[in-house]
Amino acid sequence: MEYLDFEKPIQELEEQLEKCLSLGKESDIDVSDTCTQIEKKLTDTKKKIYKDLTPWQRVQLSRHPNRPYTLDYINAISKGTFMELHGDRNVKDDKAMVGGLGKIGNQSFMFIGQQKGYNTKTRQYRNFGMPNPEGYRKALRLMKMAEKFNIPVVTFLDTPGAYPGLEAEERGQGEAIARNIFEMTILKVPIITIVIGEGASGGAIGIGVGDKVLMMENTWYSVISPESCSSILWRSWEYKEQAADALKLTAKDLKKLKIIDEIVKEPFGGAHAHREETFEIIEKVILKHFKVLSKLTTEKLIENRMKKYSEMGVYKG
Repeated sequence: MEYLDFEKPIQELEEQLEKCLSLGKESDIDVSDTCTQIEKKLTDTKKKIYKDLTPWQRVQLSRHPNRPYTLDYINAISKGTFMELHGDRNVKDDKAMVGGLGKIGNQSFMFIGQQKGYNTKTRQYRNFGMPNPEGYRKALRLMKMAEKFNIPVVTFLDTPGAYPGLEAEERGQGEAIARNIFEMTILKVPIITIVIGEGASGGAIGIGVGDKVLMMENTWYSVISPESCSSILWRSWEYKEQAADALKLTAKDLKKLKIIDEIVKEPFGGAHAHREETFEIIEKVILKHFKVLSKLTTEKLIENRMKKYSEMGVYKG
């Protein structure tokens, strides 16, 4: 387990607890009282740290190296039924965007999301979770396939942004994202979108138009990252914490602004610390919202979706 800077007190106590338990096993000394005291202090420390996280700390948690990624969620909740589909039928298969068919129980879903890597080699393979235009075109192809066979769509958002390279722009990055936004607003099947990590800019919104948009507790969703915002406004990354505060990018902020529909509570200590429990929570949330959306007619589904997005940003003085 890796620890972030503000989690260091937790790391120290967990190491103390591990040593205490090992000492008890390896000797005849009764250390049960000492271990109990350490466990209590550990619980209190966790409560103190995770009770009131700053926006920047939530950004750090969203990037935690042990945090589950898109394929982790898909494989866990589909329980071996997931069949990945590849290619945009035009240029190539973008490894930063994954998608395919899977089942939760007896219900089929089209799962789509950005995928990051676990180490240097896989991060390069997945282009650090930054899709090219063909990634968004692959996602659209899969969504249109889902529409054809009346299969609901679930998208997982976790990207630092669409790939900003010259070749991506030459192949129509902006058009690909805009086309997805347009097509998703009128897609004839339910769309459930979940921010599971980073939700940055058009890279996220390119697969983020949903009937229900959910954010996990320790994630962020914004037009720009705190570091990029800081570099533009202050000409330095040193003000990233101030930028995170100003951007109102946390789930709590976005729920208040009515940009998202629900905050998905993470297990105590974060998704990275309780992966299996997190998968169960996400599975239940998907089924809960699908049960409601499946009762709507196609016309009502699209009408509600269009109304939801047309009302965003409207200010009444």
